Amino acid sequence: MKLLIKNMVCPRCISAAKTILESEGLTVKSISLGDAEIKEELTGEQRLSLARKLHDIGFELLDDPRSQLVEQIRIAVQQWVRMAEERPKLSDYLSHHLNKDYSTLSKLFSEVRGVTIERFSILHRIEYAKELLCYSQLSTNEIAYRLGYSSPAHLSSQFKQVTGMTPKVFRELEKPGRTPLDAL
Repeated sequence: MKLLIKNMVCPRCISAAKTILESEGLTVKSISLGDAEIKEELTGEQRLSLARKLHDIGFELLDDPRSQLVEQIRIAVQQWVRMAEERPKLSDYLSHHLNKDYSTLSKLFSEVRGVTIERFSILHRIEYAKELLCYSQLSTNEIAYRLGYSSPAHLSSQFKQVTGMTPKVFRELEKPGRTPLDAL
């Protein structure tokens, strides 16, 4: 049985969710960002207990098919942003990855999240750029290339539009501000 878990966005989150699933006596077949596959079918009582325990640590067990699809889109965008190889167009990637028409995905995402998939992907790209600026020695040119921008100027322009400052100014800050991925 496949479960979708909202806000499970890092290795520590995965570990915490796995611990909760196992504490419920469930056999975890696989677990990754946003989803877990278990061997058993959940009873109503198990589902409620699991949902409560996950909620207590900031996660949400998604049951509604629309919410599940929106979470799958969110996770796929995050994976697309962090692709090491050359990226396909986001619309093509999402359509292929989720086996749905992009216009359907886009409409649903905008309705539920109140932001377009494109804007959401830009926010994620900028957060990843911030991470790379803070924790790596990569130049702005290298970061622009890694994130799939057409040029360093395009990255700088988008970065300034979102943050109000250039990547260079951001890198020079003593305590740069970052937004947790699950808050986007």
